[in-house]
Amino acid sequence: MNRDPLIRITAMPADTNPYGGVFGGWLMSQMALGAGALASRVGRGKAVVVGASDFAFPGAMAVGDELSVYCEIAATGTTSLTIAAEAVARERNGEATAVVAKGSFKFVLLDENDRPRAVGEVAR
Repeated sequence: MNRDPLIRITAMPADTNPYGGVFGGWLMSQMALGAGALASRVGRGKAVVVGASDFAFPGAMAVGDELSVYCEIAATGTTSLTIAAEAVARERNGEATAVVAKGSFKFVLLDENDRPRAVGEVAR
């Protein structure tokens, strides 16, 4: 994984589930934002998510913890990029970290007419 985060954000009270923990859907959305940023940058244009898979939530984070999302290209296809994402929480008042979520996203690159376009050599 590239150790420069694509997203860094603090979990807030509105990001919790009914039990008071940080909502897994919020974690997934932050991961999708980071993966999408990488897909657009590498693909040099519009990229839309067409699938998400292999999610695991090996840890938990608390409100106030800082979330960093790290991503890397796991595979390329003719018009698609599969991006592995890892979400790491750092405690608010210290340096302790824990992986709280992992998963992958598949993006298709689109041209100006919203039709699939080739990934090209830049992403390979």
